Amino acid sequence: MTVVHLGLGANVGDRAGTLAAARDALADIGRLSAASSLYETAPWGRTDQPPFLNACCALETDLAPLALRQATAALETRLGRRRRARWGPRELDVDLLLYGRWIVRAEGLVVPHPRLLERAFTLVPLAEIAPEAAVPGAGVTVGEALRRLRREPADVRRTEDERWSARPVAP
Repeated sequence: MTVVHLGLGANVGDRAGTLAAARDALADIGRLSAASSLYETAPWGRTDQPPFLNACCALETDLAPLALRQATAALETRLGRRRRARWGPRELDVDLLLYGRWIVRAEGLVVPHPRLLERAFTLVPLAEIAPEAAVPGAGVTVGEALRRLRREPADVRRTEDERWSARPVAP
């Protein structure tokens, strides 16, 4: 089994409900071992859209990286994601941030996520559940990456929703 870290995000529809449904559906892919708190953040790229809710999950899985990406894409579709403009509104986005200590460079998948070190909205929840996780190829841990981030993580605000707070994590 490999421990992978996934970023979840949504800014359209029932954001918290969709993220909770995605977290729960990860049981079809592997064993959920950790889930961060829920965070509200300003949109990245295109700023003319509603704010996002974001979270990160750790999952133990036997799926190879490309098979995992296919499984998370199918999960996005099953939970209502419609493909729109790049960095545009999303019912659900599931990003493969880290795949153990692997570096993956394949068509349609780059791991670690290519913008991981730039994004407070990903680093803050990821550091909550995996501060000591190494970022392969970067020479830093997730916690160190967050401390070095030039963009202010103050834009990342912890929020509550009972559907997310009742997060089931395997013992």
